[in-house]
Amino acid sequence: MPILQQKPVTPSGRFFLKNKVDLAKKRPERALTKCVHRKKGRNAYGRITSRRRGGGHKRLYRQIDFRREQIDQPSKVIALEYDPNRTAHLALLEFEDGTKTYILAPSSVSVGDILLSSNQKIDFKPGNALPLNLIPLGTKVHCVEMLPGAGAKLARSAGCEVRLISVDGNHASLKMPSGEIRLVKESCRATIGSVGNSAHQKSTIGKAGRNRWKGRRPRVRGVAMNPVDHPMGGGEGRTSGGGHPSSPWGQLSKGFPTRKKSKTSNSQILVRRNGRRVK
Repeated sequence: MPILQQKPVTPSGRFFLKNKVDLAKKRPERALTKCVHRKKGRNAYGRITSRRRGGGHKRLYRQIDFRREQIDQPSKVIALEYDPNRTAHLALLEFEDGTKTYILAPSSVSVGDILLSSNQKIDFKPGNALPLNLIPLGTKVHCVEMLPGAGAKLARSAGCEVRLISVDGNHASLKMPSGEIRLVKESCRATIGSVGNSAHQKSTIGKAGRNRWKGRRPRVRGVAMNPVDHPMGGGEGRTSGGGHPSSPWGQLSKGFPTRKKSKTSNSQILVRRNGRRVK
């Protein structure tokens, strides 16, 4: 997927790179969209709990079939569409009975392809969904379930892929994009291939206004503030702060563990992303 650099009209346009993709220019399927309230960093009481969020362009949420529940029913890709809520593009599928669903568009899948979701061995091509125990070892997959029937949770962003290492007993070993190796049930479903739009990482924002379109507000560095506003503020001349990086309320921002201890998720990790094997 090529990267396009347009002739700059403004100074910020000199650094703007975008993906050159051929997507459908039609409106999304109305039956597969819904309005979702954007919290803008507020909690249930209307108080800001996550700063620097707000504004942004309006978005319609596309309801995506992460379960691929229609088994052994061929579907045809009738359109590739843009989704403002994620980095990946969407593929609009139409079944023989006229039902339409959205899935994440795999790489090398184009309009007119026939995709299938099954619980038995079928054609081995990108876009088909199968249980892990029916997929050959070493295969690159995406949209992997963590629990059977719960819907895809792993490898859903643009260009992501997970490699199937082994299937032992009731569990399958997966190597994540971060290098982490974890176990999931061998009956969990996955989609063959990798997620499309892999060139998303190469695109650039180009100007600060695009961040505002995304709902990201400006951020002021703590060392640029006064001591009354931030623990790292103040000082004669420019200073690095003289202490550990922290929030305005003193919570450490580097080296401070924030991951929640989940027995169902963390207990299935064999090798962490730093290469350390879990005992």
